[in-house]
Amino acid sequence: MKIVLLEGLGVPESVLEEHAARLQAMGHTFLAYEKDTSARVQVERSKDADVIMLANMPLDVSVLEQTTSLKFINVAFTGVDHIPMEEAKKRKIAVSNASGYATQAVSELCISFMIQLLRNVNETGKRCREGGTKDGLVGNLLCGKTVGIVGAGAIGKKTAALCKAFDCTVIAYNRSTVQDVSIDEQVSLEELLKRADIVSLHCPLTAETKGMIGKQELALMKKQAILINTARGGVIDSAALAEALREDRIRGAACDVFEMEPPLPTDHPLLHAPHMVVTPHIAFASQESMEQRAAIVFDNLYAWLEGKQKNSIYTPKL
Repeated sequence: MKIVLLEGLGVPESVLEEHAARLQAMGHTFLAYEKDTSARVQVERSKDADVIMLANMPLDVSVLEQTTSLKFINVAFTGVDHIPMEEAKKRKIAVSNASGYATQAVSELCISFMIQLLRNVNETGKRCREGGTKDGLVGNLLCGKTVGIVGAGAIGKKTAALCKAFDCTVIAYNRSTVQDVSIDEQVSLEELLKRADIVSLHCPLTAETKGMIGKQELALMKKQAILINTARGGVIDSAALAEALREDRIRGAACDVFEMEPPLPTDHPLLHAPHMVVTPHIAFASQESMEQRAAIVFDNLYAWLEGKQKNSIYTPKL
């Protein structure tokens, strides 16, 4: 088998060398490249590959169209909206992900965002640098707040558990029934938006969830509520959120994800909105998470080579 890693995994070179040696001993070829989003480069590097491995770099559909031997796409990421899934299914190419590697990392950043916004960290930090004080900017505790979790998968449940450690009430909106000790009540999206002091998004980006938090949904939220998005940027209407923040219709927001991968255009509306915390997609990126991700994705590879696909997003029917 020819196995091609199309971008780095954020782990030491020695880790890749160890796996390369193991794969070579098994009779396979392993090639690793640095990230390049060019479709032409992706096609050239994937030529004759049986397996493609990548993280969150968008995979151009032309790679699937022009490679005849591809059998498995091994995604070192949780979401697969950057993979041309319809083309993969059409060509009966198996797809697995690395679900679970960033659950703790993303959840911890969510809690950080909540506290930063509640305690006015951005504003008081600016005051401090300007020789000012906290006057007029005394914040609030996370303790005792009602947190609304939108999407109660693994990350949503972990975030709920961390919120319970702060004595929060946790309500959740999820398409299917959820039974979890950290979730006090499952409600509709409308009720969640009306009741929550903090709304934290953890849903995938699908045709149904694209733009699910827009002007009408933001209007349902409390004036002192905050919105956290570590899910996918397309779940929120960025222009509507920026407008709500400028007009003080909600207290604040934090976004780690946007409609495109950073770097963002400098005129992106959320970069200039008040009471806004922004980060360039860092939620998953801790050293510990990168190590766990590499372990999961190579475990996926070895399992698939043995005919036992793990973490399946799509398994072709024989």
